[in-house]
Amino acid sequence: MKFVDEAYIDIAAGDGGNGCVSFRHEKYKEFGGPNGGDGGRGGHVYAVADPSLNTLVDFRFARRHEAKRGQHGMGSDMFGAAGDDITLKMPVGTILSDAETGEVLFELLTPGEVITIAKGGDGGFGNMRFKSAINRAPRQKTPGWPGERRSLKLELKVLADVGLLGMPNAGKSTLISAISNARPKIADYPFTTLHPNLGVVRVGPEQSFVVADVPGLIEGASEGAGLGHQFLRHLQRTRLLLHLVDLAPFDEGVDPVAQAKSIVAELKKYDAALYDKPRWLVLNKLDMVSADERAARVKDFVKRFRYKGPVFEISALTREGCEPLTKAIFEHVQAQHVAEQPAVEVDPRFAGDSAA
Repeated sequence: MKFVDEAYIDIAAGDGGNGCVSFRHEKYKEFGGPNGGDGGRGGHVYAVADPSLNTLVDFRFARRHEAKRGQHGMGSDMFGAAGDDITLKMPVGTILSDAETGEVLFELLTPGEVITIAKGGDGGFGNMRFKSAINRAPRQKTPGWPGERRSLKLELKVLADVGLLGMPNAGKSTLISAISNARPKIADYPFTTLHPNLGVVRVGPEQSFVVADVPGLIEGASEGAGLGHQFLRHLQRTRLLLHLVDLAPFDEGVDPVAQAKSIVAELKKYDAALYDKPRWLVLNKLDMVSADERAARVKDFVKRFRYKGPVFEISALTREGCEPLTKAIFEHVQAQHVAEQPAVEVDPRFAGDSAA
């Protein structure tokens, strides 16, 4: 299935049905009175977060979505039926914003979450609503109210705990396939990954986290080089970034330190908040470095890169060092998750009981 993370749609809730003007006509009932019913309300437009979806491709080709209008009121005190609602299934992590102003209107962050993105119009009043002591035979009615209409921009930001960052061919796809259930395309040429991949990493029973692999970033991405910045948005909701570096590039003239610094620079250009996220250094492809040179090469890289955070030495191909890495990630993600939980206030009247 084609990966699409942006789409524009037009939605229209149903208009309300018109009220009815009618009078009771029965044999031997000369003054039956008004009996025109109200119109039915128009259909609503809902959006639901469907965890089985991971793309907005359905909305790229179907832009217009309209709910049914309400039925008009009828005689014999009969109200019109409400218009049928419609529900649009969207991936978890979808942001719905106004296409003209860019204002964010809704976010779908929880699987199964349902929101109303356009309300149907109320039905109009029939003439039975206007009956009074001085107006025994009203001929007034009101039309139905129009339903809400909106032009929306849909933007998908995948929900993941950890994001992989690095140059093309740094081994991101190999790593995510080694530690998770994801099976991305892996090849020995740049830009093998053309769209984000998600994988669930299981550390133990009921212990897991989600990792996201995005296409490689290169120097000049802010000017459109490579795949540009178009997929970096998928890292904005992560709790941790893993900066993968290839310590054994095929081209001996390539300097891994210069490549790593260019990645950091492009990240800062794109989003300062993303740049400030916790970022760990993961030195990959150490299976291609001899045991005698490994320690010296790692030490030289860290010194020239001027990095003071956590450093992990791995080989995604042989899975060497992957287990300690995943355990450290899980502990970090869990600690952040606990820190983000709101504090529970204890009623002072029961503070003594809880302490006991």
